[in-house]
Formats: sequence, structure tokens, C-alpha cells
Amino acid sequence: MADTMQAMVLERAGTPLKAATIPRPEPGPNQILLKVLACGVCRTDLHIHDGELGEPKLPLVLGQRSSGGWRRWDPA
Repeated sequence: MADTMQAMVLERAGTPLKAATIPRPEPGPNQILLKVLACGVCRTDLHIHDGELGEPKLPLVLGQRSSGGWRRWDPA
């Protein structure tokens, strides 16, 4: 499995998301790594994008409503 993945990234509040290659995270204890096939946007994502919910750590990959399949599992 590659060490990187493709994502749409928010680099600065209020700016368009940018396609980027980012490091693939490793699952920790009792976590799984998912391959996202589709992702919806909710109002919270839009508030974050617009800078209305404080100052998140940027760059940030938005999206809380994802669908896909598991790729790696750490059963701890």
C-alpha cells in the first residue's frame, strides 16, 4: 500500500479546497483505515471552511460523512 493518498485540503479559511497528495495515516490501537469512495459535506464542514468555528489546525481535510471500505485494521 502506498505511503501517500489523494485528498481535497483546506489550506486557509474561505479559500477553495485544493487537490493534494498527503501522507497516509497509520491506524492506532483499535482503529481502522478506510478507503473513502464518496464523501458528503455537512453544515459543520461549511462553517469550518468559512472560518466560523475558531481556528482549526491547517491544512485540514474536511468531510464527516464518508463511505468506503476498510484497508487496514489494528486490533490492539
